[in-house]
Parts: sequence; C-alpha cells; structure tokens
Amino acid sequence: MRRADGWTWLTICCALLVAAPLVGLPLSFVAAPGGLAEFSGFVPDALGATAILLVGVGSGTLVLGTGLALLVSFCDFPGRGWVEWALVLPLAMPGYVFTLFALGRDVPGIRSALGAVCIFTLVLYPYVYLLARAAFLAQSRTLLEAARGLGLSRRAAIVRVGLPLARPAILGGVALALMEALADFGTVNLLGVRTFTDAIYRVWFNAFDRDAAMQLATLLVSVTLTLLLLERLARGRARYHQHAATGDVVPPVRLSGLSAVGALVVPIALVGVVVVAPLAQLAAWSVESIREGLLSPEFASAARNSVLLAAMSAVLVPMVAVLLAYGVRAGGSRFAAGAARTATIGYGLPGSVVAVAVIVPLGWLDHRMNAAVGTGLLLTGTVIGLFYAYLVRFLALAWGAVETGLMRIPRQLDDAARGLGADRLDVLARVHLPLMRTGLATAALLVFVEVMKELPATLLLRPLGGDTLAIAVWQATSESLFETAALPAFLIVLVGLLPVAAMIRLSGRRGAELEAAQTAGAWAEEYEVTAI
Repeated sequence: MRRADGWTWLTICCALLVAAPLVGLPLSFVAAPGGLAEFSGFVPDALGATAILLVGVGSGTLVLGTGLALLVSFCDFPGRGWVEWALVLPLAMPGYVFTLFALGRDVPGIRSALGAVCIFTLVLYPYVYLLARAAFLAQSRTLLEAARGLGLSRRAAIVRVGLPLARPAILGGVALALMEALADFGTVNLLGVRTFTDAIYRVWFNAFDRDAAMQLATLLVSVTLTLLLLERLARGRARYHQHAATGDVVPPVRLSGLSAVGALVVPIALVGVVVVAPLAQLAAWSVESIREGLLSPEFASAARNSVLLAAMSAVLVPMVAVLLAYGVRAGGSRFAAGAARTATIGYGLPGSVVAVAVIVPLGWLDHRMNAAVGTGLLLTGTVIGLFYAYLVRFLALAWGAVETGLMRIPRQLDDAARGLGADRLDVLARVHLPLMRTGLATAALLVFVEVMKELPATLLLRPLGGDTLAIAVWQATSESLFETAALPAFLIVLVGLLPVAAMIRLSGRRGAELEAAQTAGAWAEEYEVTAI
C-alpha cells in the first residue's frame, strides 16, 4: 500500500508540474490588473479577426469535410480506395508551409482574412472528414432501409437519418479544425491577420510586456474553452449508441458515367492543389536554391536543431506519459487519474499560450537560483524551457497512445508478476514496457512530428542560435525569400507525411475499411477529449 501511495503521489506531482503553468494564467489579471491598458486596441482587432476565422473555417471545413465523407462512404466509383485515403494527406501540410506556396505563386487576395480562411479550410478539413467518415461507415443499413420504406428517397434518407446520427462526430471534427486555426501563428502572421496569437507575439517581442502577453493568452484560452462548450451544448443531451454489426453496413451506390468521373476528379484535384502542387513547387525551389547557392547558411544548424529537439522530446514526453499512466494504474486513485488527465490540457491550447504560461514560473525560478548560487539563466536561457513547453504542449499525444497500450494489458499479469516477487518498477520494466512497444513507438512518432512542425512555442522560447526548420521557413517567407524557405518547408512536409502514411498502411485492405475508419476517428477524437 505504501508503494501504491508513492506512485499516486508521484503521479500527482508530475501532473502538477505539467499543468501548473496553464492553471496560473488567469492570475495575471490579479498580479497586474492594468496590464492590457496600454494595448487595449489589440483586443477588438484580435476578437474581430478571430471571429472571422471561426465562422469562415467552421463553415468551410463543415461543408468540405462532410461532403467528401458522404461521397466516399455512400458512393462507389473507380479509384475510391485511393481517393478515400488520399484525402487524408493534407493533414501533413502545415498552414504556414501552404502559405509559403500561396505567397510564392502570388495568389490574388491571399493576404487577407479571407485568404487565411481558405488556407485553413484546405489544410484542416481532414479532421471533419475522418470523423464524419468513421461515423457514416459505422451506421447500420437497417435504419436507412426503414427510412426508404417510409417513402424517402436514398438521398433524403441520408440527409434526414444519416447526417443527424453523425452530428456528434461532425461537430467534433469542426471543433478540432477551429482549435487548430486558433492555435496557428505562422499563417496569420505571414498573411497580416491580427488574431490573438499574432497579438501575443507582438506584445511579447515588440513591447517586452509579459503581463499583457499572459492576459492576451488568457483571453485566447477563454475563446477556446467557449468554443468547446458551445460544441458540447450543440450536442445537447442526445446520445448516439447505434453501431453497425459486421455485414450490416450501408452498401455504397455504384456511380457511372460523368458522376463517376466527377467523384474521382474533384477529390484528386483537391489533393493536387493542397499537397502535390506545393510539394512540386517546393522541390523545384529547393533545387534552384541549392544550384544558385541561395540556401541559408544557417540551414544545417536549423535542421540539426529540429532533429535533436524532436528526437529528445520523443524520448522525454512518452517517458513522462508512462510515469503518469502507470502511476494511475498502480495507485488506483481517482484523484491521481483526474490530475493526470488535467496534465494533458496543453494540447488543446496554442503554442504561444503554452510558451507564455511556461516562461513566468521558469523565470521566477531562474531569478531565485541565480540569487542563491549564481546559476544565471539556467532555465529560460537554454533548451530546458523549450523542452518544458513541449512537455506541456504534447503530453496528450503520448498519453493517449500509452494509456491505450496499458489498458490492453490484463491486470492478472501484474498480479502474477507481483506474486513472483517483482516490485512495481520490475513490473513496469519487465512486463508493461515490452508489451507497450507499439504504443510507445506511436507516441514517439507523433511527438517527433509535432515538434518538427511547432512554430510559436519554439519561436518565443528558443535560446540564442536555436532556430529550427519551422522558424527558418517563417523568417524567410516573411522576407519573401521563397527559394530560401523551400527546402526547410519541403523537409517538414515529408516528416509530417510519416504518421499519415503509417495510418494508411495500418488501415489494411478494403475488407477492413470500417475498422480503419473507426481507428482514425478514434485518434482524432482523442485530440478533442484531451483538449476538453
């Protein structure tokens, strides 16, 4: 019991270490009541730009993601197997990389709020598509056949029965897309859209006012939480427990002629615009920059920093997730379980908010340690602060994979190992970790990719000389050096394709498409659950 209590306390302490900076954000209004007075003009502009993004991106991803999910779920046409997974590929395209392509091609009107809405819609619709497709494929043919028996056409049955049943999944996907849009910094900054993330950066770097930055971050968190609350209220008290049994899924309608051609051409054209064309242009620019010596001299250093930061984070973050998840399992405390879940809220918040929340306690500790033993800026001036921010930001990714792996291990194995004289650490090291290899590898891969793409937290907390590929892309694009930014952007997209390719590979053959869709949907829903 004492050892179990020890694991419980360890879990609680780790959770507090991760979640404490975020919980302390609202205290900035108490510590500096007039912190925003000097920047009061930023708030209306940020609210207006954010409202435009929410309405535009919400509507765009809702229509595009749901429409594509309806197409591949209820219709059959030549090439459908390729199309349904090709539509997931835009997940690998960061918004600021697509912005680089759009600015480099001088797309008319792109430097505007409408341009930002279009970019976010094109790169974020897969969240809605994945969840909606999983929900549609899980529906029983019995319900639609009952609707047809009551006189409805197939199209009307889908609209009046299929869509309402999938509403929770669709709204969840829209909420995910909106949170990603709220969290973005690179796209809105490059396009000149003054959202909260851009305001936080300007207040921090231009005015050097951390109190005002913290208060702006608190307002952005309030917008995010309000969005999640509205999504939950939209679901109401309705519950949707119907699932299709094996062989009971809705059979797709076979398309032919122009309908089949359109069903194939439109999605392929979409993927071509969002993924293939940018990759081809980035590759051409990369070759040109190498041939003409336009590559930034800091490219090698940025690439090394990105790989090192991502690799070390891929070890650190899953390690903390294992300690938390195993502490909950070993201790059996509901309070510890709640504390561990609280520690995962960082993934639902923008990187700029996490950076602002982390820098204050680290700065306080730096000053105290420097006054005591003369350590200097040990935490805020080194990569320690950056790793702390990555831990807060991406713990939820590792937690989901690790917790799932632990849940699949029967507790009888724990009891058997303890009966043979093994202590808790032995059980973790010799029983659980070998059985969790797949989950740990998944967690490490997800954290690695996300750290490679992360821009705002890295930009705000990086030490001197700590530029990464993401920062190199942002800096070069902001100066219209598109060829210089091409190779770093190309590498980021290639790395981002890894988890997407892994998900497609694990999807199996056409006979396993229902299971694959539900797995992909569960992965996306984990994002929403941890954010909430």
